[in-house]
Amino acid sequence: MSISLQDFSLENYLEELRPLIDVDCGTLTKEGIEVIANQMEKKYLDMGWYVKRVDCGIAGTGLEVRNKPDSEQIDVMMIGHMDTVFPVGTVAARPMTTDENRAYGPGVSDMKSGLLNVVYALRNIDKAVTDKLSICICMNPDEEIGSLHSEEWLKSVAVNAKNVLVAEAARADGSLVKARKGMARYRLGFAGKAAHAGNDPQSGRSAITEMANWVLAINALTNFETGTTLNVGVVNGGAGANIVPDHAEAVVDVRFWDNDEYADADAKIRALTETPFVDGVTITVEREAHKPSMVPSEKTEALMALVEQSGQELGIDIKWQEVGGGSDANLTAVMGIPTLDGFGPAGAGFHSADEYLELNTIKPRVQLLMRVLEKLAA
Repeated sequence: MSISLQDFSLENYLEELRPLIDVDCGTLTKEGIEVIANQMEKKYLDMGWYVKRVDCGIAGTGLEVRNKPDSEQIDVMMIGHMDTVFPVGTVAARPMTTDENRAYGPGVSDMKSGLLNVVYALRNIDKAVTDKLSICICMNPDEEIGSLHSEEWLKSVAVNAKNVLVAEAARADGSLVKARKGMARYRLGFAGKAAHAGNDPQSGRSAITEMANWVLAINALTNFETGTTLNVGVVNGGAGANIVPDHAEAVVDVRFWDNDEYADADAKIRALTETPFVDGVTITVEREAHKPSMVPSEKTEALMALVEQSGQELGIDIKWQEVGGGSDANLTAVMGIPTLDGFGPAGAGFHSADEYLELNTIKPRVQLLMRVLEKLAA
């Protein structure tokens, strides 16, 4: 038994996808984000849905789309992001292209095709289904930097949601995502005292020596068995080899499955500031981003079963993955709302020049989303 998409044409889909890809819309590129927001807003207005523009500060515009704007409760909340990780100039260097099996281009699977699949599902679904459901689609402009400027808004909407579906890409093998690691990012600043390295080194206080001790202390917090990993990925400091360095900086990435274990690591990082390894050096710790881990609850497992049944009816083999990267699914899962991710078409190579979208997964994933919505309505 399959859901027909009578008007579905891959050629038309790709022509509708192209203007979403061929825009430089990296996070904080407000002009590009605005171009995407305007395109998405028009698609929903043309369907007769209500669109609210949300000011996300320096990140630009977010969109909150509803079929029943007066309904306090949301039966299904769907989330997607409009930003990419790519700098201005990327589109000129490699605009969207296609071959027999795949489409390529910045954001083609992460996640413009996911945004478009949601539109296709809602355009084609029976009106009787949407009449039974209160649906809200949130599209934010800053997911790629941890949704720093949209998190509060997304949570304020999600608090009234019964289910959350995130339209990030399915994995390369078609797997959906049931769990995601949490993440945090820290910027560490070290302030010492400069001195001449030859004439008066003992008067100096080396910020780099302090930082080096921190790198070792942070590495010691990694626990590969439980999946809590800390990576000092960027370091810089000093002004010259003949000067005791008075400044240094490091950026740390943290990934974790266990939110309590992360809280313990966070406390240990902050406690290190109170006992510097080098007397006279001061340290600042700034947490620049944080997303809790997404781990399935009993309610989530019930939603997974519904998705698996939907796939079975459509002849789609539903597989699940636990992945290390975070998404906005993390934000809603920690609120206790059944949340699943990976409802976009399949792709891979995210955040790289090799990013691709599997063309033969577009229509089946639209059908899957429609069937899941039908079952939630029933």
